[in-house]
Amino acid sequence: MMKRLGFALLLTAFTAMPAFAQRGEIGVVVGYVFSDGVSTSTNITAPDKNVYNRVDPKDSFGWGIDVGAFFGENSELGFMYTQQPTKLQFGGTVDKEIGDLSIHTYHVIYTYNFGPHDSHVRPYIFGGLGGTSFGDVSYTVGSTAGTISGSSRFSSTWGAGVKFYGKSNIGGRFGVRFTPTYVKSDASGWWCDPYWGCYLTGDAQYSNQVDINGGITFRF
Repeated sequence: MMKRLGFALLLTAFTAMPAFAQRGEIGVVVGYVFSDGVSTSTNITAPDKNVYNRVDPKDSFGWGIDVGAFFGENSELGFMYTQQPTKLQFGGTVDKEIGDLSIHTYHVIYTYNFGPHDSHVRPYIFGGLGGTSFGDVSYTVGSTAGTISGSSRFSSTWGAGVKFYGKSNIGGRFGVRFTPTYVKSDASGWWCDPYWGCYLTGDAQYSNQVDINGGITFRF
């Protein structure tokens, strides 16, 4: 579902670009992604006698592509897709890899580029809304095999960086990106109000990705 929505947003971005855009831009990046998952409220003793209380994606290589359309000298509206091929692991007294995991993100983003459009150096900041898709994980632990079903969640993404151009419209870029994805909440207690009554409160847990990347950008 999330993949179909992501490609629909990408198609919309391409078809809408000529209607309002003065200029456009396409970027391709590769980098390293630092990822974390969520913890459990109880310790689980597995058949291997180890105790586990976390589920995390491993830090790994990642890549992405984004397309944008300028409206004005500095503002840019676009779409960003990224993929992180990684491993799912349980953490606790030891870390144990469970199986291959692919994480995809799809976000509509707004970017503010500093300086004139034809500058040789353009710092930028961006923010976006969309979703993160965690793929299925096939595993074999001892004599037991199975599949952990994937899921898709709403997420935001935020980042900053700088683009470098020479005499052509093909340039380099370097940036960082932070993508928090809400996963669950753990009950933390009760909150009471004389008018609204009492309700259970919780501590939200997020799976976070911090991406340090570099690549190329084409402006037109």
